[in-house]
Formats: sequence, C-alpha cells, structure tokens
Amino acid sequence: MQQTLLPIEIVSGTAEALFTETYKIRSLVFVEEQNVPEDEEKDEYEAICRHYLATLAGEPMGTARWRTTDKGIKLERFAVMPTARKKGIGAAIAKQVLQDILIEYPEKITIYCHAQVSALAFWESQGFVAEGEVFYEANIAHYLMKYAAK
Repeated sequence: MQQTLLPIEIVSGTAEALFTETYKIRSLVFVEEQNVPEDEEKDEYEAICRHYLATLAGEPMGTARWRTTDKGIKLERFAVMPTARKKGIGAAIAKQVLQDILIEYPEKITIYCHAQVSALAFWESQGFVAEGEVFYEANIAHYLMKYAAK
C-alpha cells in the first residue's frame, strides 16, 4: 500500500456535527460513483451513529460511521474520495474506529461490517474474516465480515 507523507487527521462526532462534510464524501462515492439510490444511502440511523471524518492536508477525504445493533457493532459507510485512495486513509479510519470501539466496549462484542466484494482484501488487512455467501445491498455484492483480531 502506498503511504502519503501528508498528515491524516481523523475526528469523530455526531451526525449533527459532521454530517455535512461526511455526506458530501458518501454522496460522491456511493450515489454518484456506485449508483446507490440516495434514499438508500441516507437512512434513519444517521442520528444514532458515531461518524468519522478524515482529512488530508486539511481537506475532507474519507468517512465512516458505526452503530450498535442487536448483532453487535456494525461498521458502515466507509468511503474515501477517488483522488485520495491508496494513501492510507481507509486504514487510518478503520484503525481509529476499532480503537474507539474497543475502548468503549472492552468486553467481548461482535464487530462486523457488510463489505463490498471489491473491498474484501482491505477488510481482511484490518483483521476481518468473511462469513457466509455473497449477498446484495443496493445492487452491490457484499460479504458479512467479522473482526477476528481482538
């Protein structure tokens, strides 16, 4: 993986605090690039999620969120701007998200995501393992992946 020499800064917060910037990235990546319907991209869980915004040299370049579900902690909406890919931003966000979750939930808890098939190697590099068969969300192939590196 190619690393950047520019500093990646990551902040976390509520949808109220970060949604304007994070949704710009999500809209570009998911709605425009991947043709996800906007009404599927923006959902009823925004207010209950912890949101993350990554900047590179002060410019918003990546985002993610997580929330608790009846199955554990679900990581969602990981997106990096096309011009900033392969610069370590996704890995930096994943590292921060996992660190925050493990501090907040020190007891054993399932951490999982629905990973796009094209991102399988990325999630494996973050300590996740695919389970089950391929399924589709927003007409995109996904795997259920669970964090195994506790």
